[in-house]
Amino acid sequence: MRVVIALGGNALLRRGDPPDLHVQRRNIEVAAEAVAQIAREHTVILTHGNGPQIGFLAMQTGAQPTSLDALGAESEGLIGYMIEQAVANRLPGRAVGTLLTQVEVDCNDPAFGKPEKPIGPVLDKAAAQRLSAERGWTMARADGGFRRVVPSPEPRRIIELAAIQALVTAGVVVICAGGGGIPVTIDAAGAMRGVEAVIDKDLSAALLAAEVHADRLLLLTDVPGVFADWPKCQQLIHAADAENIAPYDFAAGSMRPKLEAARRFVQQTGGRAAIGALDDAVNLLAGVSGTMISAGGNRMVTAGGRRAVR
Repeated sequence: MRVVIALGGNALLRRGDPPDLHVQRRNIEVAAEAVAQIAREHTVILTHGNGPQIGFLAMQTGAQPTSLDALGAESEGLIGYMIEQAVANRLPGRAVGTLLTQVEVDCNDPAFGKPEKPIGPVLDKAAAQRLSAERGWTMARADGGFRRVVPSPEPRRIIELAAIQALVTAGVVVICAGGGGIPVTIDAAGAMRGVEAVIDKDLSAALLAAEVHADRLLLLTDVPGVFADWPKCQQLIHAADAENIAPYDFAAGSMRPKLEAARRFVQQTGGRAAIGALDDAVNLLAGVSGTMISAGGNRMVTAGGRRAVR
């Protein structure tokens, strides 16, 4: 099978972890083992998040901050390098390569007028107010404090798609579209220009999976799957139909983008998408753990076999 694996940013830099390269390398070793197990049997295209990392990079850029598109490229290279090395060490003789990937967005996307995508660390009120005044950043309440929020336009087209397909055909395990890709707009003359935004990595993963004609899309994170009526109950949704699942019933900063990505991929391709824990990726691919989104049926089924009727 051809499998697109999307590693969540929180799977690489977990909640509460310091933004330390040694910590990220340790987490990436776990991710690389999961990826390598699947890549030994299947064709793998790999993508990853960068929300924690790009936010910390932005904090380090001083009073004249580097643009988000440039920081996106920087984080793609840094995270891609670490993943590439860890995966290659587990697949001797296999070619593994990281490709900086630009993703087209619409300059008129309404997201540019309504920043909502949180990036970076949680700050107290005083620090948030200071950075807002010094750098013009938009801050919003999140996770018991404040985080920077930025525009997150819809991904429209993967610019390097032909290069990705050529590498996959040559047998390369490709790491691409990291952090949702580097956001660019294209003018009437066809010229590209980076923009101040961050693309949702899950939606880009769905677009990537559809455009490379993947059979499966795995959305890996730090929890076992999607839970019904969270946090009131702890019933894992084992399977759901793409037409029946309602992403907007779930939190925007949690499972909503993953469910929307899974729904889009299934509806566009007829393939299957799965959401679940990074260290359980092989079972997730086999459909015996996590949450599977597919076409057919009209109800959600919990892990215990009960049907959760909407």
